[in-house]
Amino acid sequence: MRKYTDSELKAFGLTPDRIPKHVAIVMDGNGRWATAKGLPRAAGHRAGMNTVKEIIRFSSDLGVESLTLYAFSTENRKRPKDEISILCGLLIEYFNREIEEMHRNGVRVKGIGDLSWFPTAVQETVRNAEIKTAGNTGLKVNLALNYGGRAELVRAMRLAFAQDDEPDEDAIFRNLYTAESGDVDLLIRTGGDERVSNFLLWQIAYAELYFTDVRWPDFTREELLKAFRDFAGRERRFGGLKSNGAK
Repeated sequence: MRKYTDSELKAFGLTPDRIPKHVAIVMDGNGRWATAKGLPRAAGHRAGMNTVKEIIRFSSDLGVESLTLYAFSTENRKRPKDEISILCGLLIEYFNREIEEMHRNGVRVKGIGDLSWFPTAVQETVRNAEIKTAGNTGLKVNLALNYGGRAELVRAMRLAFAQDDEPDEDAIFRNLYTAESGDVDLLIRTGGDERVSNFLLWQIAYAELYFTDVRWPDFTREELLKAFRDFAGRERRFGGLKSNGAK
């Protein structure tokens, strides 16, 4: 729910019409951030949790409509059990601490992915957040947990075929986890790697990609503004031509 006026956005180097509606973020680099500081990996995940809070709040204030955060991939299940346990605990802690403020700010929370893999406490925490914020009309926050883009496509296709003998692209899209959020406009990946890592494979078909070496705990509001300014300077043609007719 945008709080900044047009003139305030201009001071940031932005205009309302160039704010991406749906932003997706691969939040990478927590562990490496901690290791570089001589800290346990858990310290990086906790620092990253604080960044989540700031980016959700700032995205809402800037007028972003949907924010999809890659919190835990299907591949992350290969990590040590103690690290997974810490991540689950931090997730529960985060919602217990932040859900009231998110609710007051009109944020709507949705967990996407196969949450059944997680302990009951995690499932209940996410579902309670969904229920509490279901009627909100501000920023949609899709939290990807035990999520994989290929698995999502298989799920969507199965649902589409169950509803229609000959489903088309629209039918598959309607059965994606993020159908209400639409296609991704801007995909951001922190931490230095330049790949999409099985994230929102259908939704990012025409997304602008932004990669940064900044690790997630250090991804500040100013870093988000850098990504948005970069996005604002790109011409999105979706396979068409430039206004002057050139390719």
